[in-house]
Amino acid sequence: MEIIECIINISEGRNKENVEYVVEAIKHTASCFLLDYSSDSDHNRTVITFIGNRPGMKAAIRELYKRAIEKIDLCIHKGEHPRMGAVDVVPFVPIRGITMEETVAFSREVASMINESFKVPIYLYEESQPAADRKNLANIRKGEFEGLAEKMKKPEWHPDFGEAVPHKTAGASVVGARMPLIAFNVNLATPDMKIANAIAKNIRGSSGGLAFVKAMGVELKERGIVQISMNMVNYKKSPLFRVFEMIKNEAERYGVSVIGSEIIGLVPQDAFFETAEHYLRCENYAPTCVLENKINEVILRERAK
Repeated sequence: MEIIECIINISEGRNKENVEYVVEAIKHTASCFLLDYSSDSDHNRTVITFIGNRPGMKAAIRELYKRAIEKIDLCIHKGEHPRMGAVDVVPFVPIRGITMEETVAFSREVASMINESFKVPIYLYEESQPAADRKNLANIRKGEFEGLAEKMKKPEWHPDFGEAVPHKTAGASVVGARMPLIAFNVNLATPDMKIANAIAKNIRGSSGGLAFVKAMGVELKERGIVQISMNMVNYKKSPLFRVFEMIKNEAERYGVSVIGSEIIGLVPQDAFFETAEHYLRCENYAPTCVLENKINEVILRERAK
């Protein structure tokens, strides 16, 4: 059985009716199953997670783009999170019955379909992007929607699919296959963005911090605090507990405490198990210690008979 996970990010997190309208595209598509969606009003962004096979996923994404372009206008969009597209990022993760190579090929097929159907320029990233300097999402998105038209004039930033002209309201999208990513945010008991930016700089790999962490400071105006907003691109090599402890230590330098954290979207269970193992100092931990894992193992074994 083929299962691909898609974790689409759209540039709308404040208008609930518009978010629901876009999400309905997945709910109404055969062979696709909505797992989760989460909106953030400060970021003005929604992360939508669903699974399916290739034909179903392609149909769902076509309908999702149609609806998103109807409702989202980046000319008037404001939010704390960087963005260059109404549908900003379309990542694919191979889960079962499909290889990374096949997922890369599928991502290119979807990128071509999006551009042909909606005239939205597409940049490939991560495993789908052969050029090393264009694999990183932050590099592609630098300058955001407002700087996109000028950026596209440079030959090195022509899109992989489509003309070097942004869609007038939907900008451009980034599409690609990648390993599982964890969107993890840590909130600090201060409104000082200078502190958030300094900690984010020390945490992220591009500034000499943890190699597989992308981080930025974000102001949560409604709560009067700041946040370290992160994408963890390899939770095995930069685990949750290590990131959390590093932020705590950095915050203490400024006399600031951590007041909470949040997960955006879904997380591989191993990431939580590793965190529990670390803090509990569990000496005999194994995935088979988990009741639900053992139950699933028995059920799958019985079904295979």
